[in-house]
Amino acid sequence: MHGSTTILATESRRSAKPSRLLTALLSFYRWTARKLRERHNLNAVMELSDEQLKDIGLSRYQTESDVHLYCRD
Repeated sequence: MHGSTTILATESRRSAKPSRLLTALLSFYRWTARKLRERHNLNAVMELSDEQLKDIGLSRYQTESDVHLYCRD
């Protein structure tokens, strides 16, 4: 009985602090997900007509320049 509580205490201590590798993987996953969302949104804006862009206060030139800046990242 005493041995089982020691194992639980050790396991809880390990799970309380994530490893550096896990932290790096989670960070990379979040960065990738954010970039994919940004790309999806840019593609959706690029599919809008000039009239639709005008309705939301953008011009074709502004959207193309934003895509150019995005591609440099």
